[in-house]
Amino acid sequence: MTKFTLVLLCIFIIGINPSRAQLDREQIRIESSKELRSSLLEFRSFLSIPNNGKIPADIDANVVWVREALKNRGFESKVLVEGGVKHVYASGKKDSKKKTILVYFQVDGQPVDSSEWNQESPYIPELMEKIDGNWEILNWNFIDGDINEDWRIFARSASDSKGPTMTFMSALDILASKGMEPSVNLKLIFDFQEEISSPQLAKLIEKNKELFEADGILIMDGTRHLSNLPTLAFGARGISTITLRIFGAERDLHSGQYGNFAPNPVFKAASLLTAMKDESGRVLIPGFYEGVNFTEEDRRVMAAVPESNEEIEKELGFAKMDQVGNSYQEAMQYPSLNVRGIQAAWVGEEVRTIIPSEVILEIDMRTVAETPNERQVKLVREFIEVQGYHLIEGEPTAEERQTYPKLASFAYRIGSQPFRADLNSNFSNWLSQGMNAAFGDNFIKMRLTGGSQPMAPFINVLGIPAVSVRIPNPDNNIHAPNENIRLGNYLEGIQTCLGLLTQPFE
Repeated sequence: MTKFTLVLLCIFIIGINPSRAQLDREQIRIESSKELRSSLLEFRSFLSIPNNGKIPADIDANVVWVREALKNRGFESKVLVEGGVKHVYASGKKDSKKKTILVYFQVDGQPVDSSEWNQESPYIPELMEKIDGNWEILNWNFIDGDINEDWRIFARSASDSKGPTMTFMSALDILASKGMEPSVNLKLIFDFQEEISSPQLAKLIEKNKELFEADGILIMDGTRHLSNLPTLAFGARGISTITLRIFGAERDLHSGQYGNFAPNPVFKAASLLTAMKDESGRVLIPGFYEGVNFTEEDRRVMAAVPESNEEIEKELGFAKMDQVGNSYQEAMQYPSLNVRGIQAAWVGEEVRTIIPSEVILEIDMRTVAETPNERQVKLVREFIEVQGYHLIEGEPTAEERQTYPKLASFAYRIGSQPFRADLNSNFSNWLSQGMNAAFGDNFIKMRLTGGSQPMAPFINVLGIPAVSVRIPNPDNNIHAPNENIRLGNYLEGIQTCLGLLTQPFE
């Protein structure tokens, strides 16, 4: 018999009707602390399952775990397959008098290189404490005693995003233990390929519109503001990527024999990149920022976020921020152009005296609602062509090499689309009330976050707003070795979910 079933049986026996009463702030604190230990042990088992979304066996194992966890909490679930990719959908008890919330969970994580982690495996979760500036492994038995909120759990997807998923599950457990129902009807969708931009999600939603109908979407994904205060993000930027290969000679050449004669594509790449941005960090591609404007209300919301440009510069370790916007918050409202990788020949111990035959530039662009992905890719391509480049797909022919002094291949990929929700809607008010119930006024509402999330299909097809509930600590190393989540953040994640799930949505 599951814990959830046992609770319902007790309620039936003693004749108590499931309550919709709200929990006050002290009750939320007490109940979440009581649940923490058992929650962390279940979280540990969840983290132990490898979750690379490109590996079908990983997806299958996580699907099994998720469905069992949902079953234990009284949810009916089913596997929805689109394009050969599995998703899990679940729904709880339906009350026609309540609003319905669709909750989005990301289960997959970035690929891992175990040799770069300070532990045996990213899939063997470690409890750690910082001692004299270094993270030291603790025995998991330590959680049987007093739990230090500054301890952390290190594992792939600890923060992104199995941690937020588990805190929501734990909030449901607490409600069940108190004989309470959530204040809203719940529909749940679990995504197992978010890290590769959820390629089948849009088609899945289009084919199952009625199944996903709701009054709003909670996104259990994303990192908190740099202050580490509880955070709601009312939008996210989209993403598109470009791979540009700039060609020189058909093979690498000896720099002594051919220096001053054969052109080096590295200098061409440097010249092109310099033309794209000025020294202040602003993109020089015509029309790149076109359409981005702020109302007085927008500026008020951004100014309300507690942060200092100087403190952020110091924390991140550089002298002066780029001059795109007057603050960190404002900078996130604009599209960005980033060189995420450059490859040409060899360096370090393998360095050689050659002229490289090509340079590869990997570019990513974050977009906002006013600057659609397709438009930004088109602007970049046109700008490169204006610089005199002949653009091709794939490998150049011998004729193309001999005809065009500036020759490059251009490939791109459209990822998640940008979205932004109204900060003054009934949905927004419900979220604010829930956060206030748990934390008073000590939380942050962000107009837009810099990262990307695959919410546009839900928003565009269903016509409903989406807001991200941010739980993990900002120094969590997501996507990198030694990803982690702070236990204090995890605990506050449970409190966040309790606050939301006990507030009436009018």
